[in-house]
Amino acid sequence: MSESDGMDDVVDGGLRQSLMIASRIAETLARRRQESQRQQEHQDSQAAHEAQARFAADRSAAHAALAPVEKDQWWDKAQPHDIATAHAVAMSWKDRDPTALGAAERIRTEVQRRYGIDTHDVGTDTGYLESGVETMTAERARRAAVVEHHKGMALIAAAQAEELRAKAVKLAPEMERHQVPIEYLSNRALAEALQSVHDATTPAAIDTADETVKERLYLIGKDGINGPTIDQLREETTANFNGAGEDHFNDARFVDAAKEWYEAKHLAEGGFKGSSEQPLELRYERTEAELFARIAELGRELEGRVTADDSKRLKDRGGKAENSSAAEYGSADHHRAFAASLAGTASEERVKGRLAAARSEGTHPSTALVTGKAPAKAQKTSRGAAMGAQKTKNGPSR
Repeated sequence: MSESDGMDDVVDGGLRQSLMIASRIAETLARRRQESQRQQEHQDSQAAHEAQARFAADRSAAHAALAPVEKDQWWDKAQPHDIATAHAVAMSWKDRDPTALGAAERIRTEVQRRYGIDTHDVGTDTGYLESGVETMTAERARRAAVVEHHKGMALIAAAQAEELRAKAVKLAPEMERHQVPIEYLSNRALAEALQSVHDATTPAAIDTADETVKERLYLIGKDGINGPTIDQLREETTANFNGAGEDHFNDARFVDAAKEWYEAKHLAEGGFKGSSEQPLELRYERTEAELFARIAELGRELEGRVTADDSKRLKDRGGKAENSSAAEYGSADHHRAFAASLAGTASEERVKGRLAAARSEGTHPSTALVTGKAPAKAQKTSRGAAMGAQKTKNGPSR
C-alpha cells in the first residue's frame, strides 16, 4: 500500500465523521424547531381557549347582573347606584348580546317612567344617570337600605335556583329521555319545550314536543345556552338581506326577528323538518317575511328622522342668515356700499338725497313681517295693501 492510499483513507474517514456530526446537528436543530413550533401552537390554542372562556364567563356574569331588571319588585327597591350599574352593564353588552339589548330597553322604559330621565341622553355616563335619579327621588321617601336591597337580590337568586331545582324534579323523566343537563333549564325555550313534552297527552302532541326539544338541544349545541350573540346575528343577516345595516341592530324587535330567522335557517341546515302542524319551511318563510317587514319599517323611520333633521338645519341656517342681514342693515358699512352702488347713476345731489332717505329708514324690511305690534292704520289704504301684497309675495327669509 502506498502512502497516498493511507492519506486518502484518513481524509475519507474525516469527511465521513464530519458528515455524521453535521447530520446529527441538523437533526437536533430540526427537532428543536419542531418542538418550538408545537409549543407555539399549543400556547396559541390555549390562549384562544382562555379568551373564549373569559368571554363566556363575562357574558354569563352580565346576564346574572341584568336578570333582576326584568322584575318589578327589583325596581321598587333599587337604589340609584344599582340602576346606574345595571345601565352600565347593559350598555357595555347591548351591541353583542340580545339579552343585554332587551335589558337596556327595559331600563330605559322604567327610568323614563319612574324618574323622567331618557337614558339615550345619558349614554354611558353612569355618574350622570345616578345623580339624576338621586335628584328625582330626593322628595320621595327613601327606599329600603342598601343591605336590604342586597338581601332581596340574594332571595331572588335563591328563588331562581330553587325554581330550577323544582323544574328538574318535575321534568326528570323528560330530561333523562333527552339527556338534558340541569343547567340547560336556564334556557327558557328549552324549558318550555320540555314542559310541553310533559304536558302532551296524544302521540301527535308528544312527537311535536319531542321534535321541539331536539331543535332546542341542537341550537344550544351550536350557540350555547345563551344563544347567538348580536355579532353573529348581524353577520348572518347582513349577508342574506339587502338593506340590513348597523342601525337595525339597535332595535330589540328587529333583533328578535333576526334571531327567529337565524334559528330557522340553522335548523333547516341541520336537517330538521319541523312538525306536521308547523313545518320548518313555513316557519322559515314566516320569519323571513317578518325580517323584510322590519327592515322596511325601520328604513322608513330612519328616512323620516333624516328628513326632519335636514329641514331643521336648513331652517336654522336661514334664520341665522336673516338675523345677520338685519343686523348689518342701516350700518355705516351698509350706507357706504349703497353710495358706491349709486355712483355714476345720478347727479351728486340726487345721490345725497337717496342716502338721506336710506338713513331715515334705518330698519331692515324683514322687520315689517314680525308680528307683535298692531299694524298702522295707513295699511288700510290702497298703497298699504300693495305693500302687504308685495311682502307676501316675496315672503320672509327662509
